[in-house]
Amino acid sequence: MKKIELEIIAISHSITQTHSYAVVLGEVNGIRRLPIIIGGFEAQAIAVALEKMNPSRPLTHDLMKNFMTAFGIELHEIIINDLQEGVFYSKLVCSNENDTIEIDSRTSDAIAMAVRFGCPIYTLDTILESAGILFEETEESGKKKRKKKEPLPEEMRPAGHDDLKQMTLTELNNLLSEVLDSEDYIRAIAIRDEINSRNAEGKQ
Repeated sequence: MKKIELEIIAISHSITQTHSYAVVLGEVNGIRRLPIIIGGFEAQAIAVALEKMNPSRPLTHDLMKNFMTAFGIELHEIIINDLQEGVFYSKLVCSNENDTIEIDSRTSDAIAMAVRFGCPIYTLDTILESAGILFEETEESGKKKRKKKEPLPEEMRPAGHDDLKQMTLTELNNLLSEVLDSEDYIRAIAIRDEINSRNAEGKQ
């Protein structure tokens, strides 16, 4: 299967859900984004490494890196290699002087380790196709930009938690555009999953 390299675009805090975060991965030289829900601890661990902070005592992922380095183990890449019922699965591709092995990992932990080792992050094209969110590059600005859709009328905007099951596909796509504009990737994931579910049912 084709591997696609990703880069960390942002760590987003949910506007509507307390203590919820998403790490947003972007396709290198591409227009697709892959938002993944992570916990607050993992979000902090990734942010600390991205900002090159040096805590007075090593965090768990720092300890893991120090342990691997002490025993001559290199982390070459991480691969987000599976998606089941909305849960992403990953593996660490590691080696020492004698062998190369793949180790199962939570995706949030794998990303935190990748940032510390400076190694690439990959996913499979099939996963990006099914779970990615498409951005569009405009010729005028050369910047990657979302496709604009008409905003939902005020009376169609759900208050609080969205009753996504009651919305049409057009309404869901419009809502997804609005949510992405506010960078609430937690809600975007739920809306995207509902759209994908509807599309899958239509193909059966």
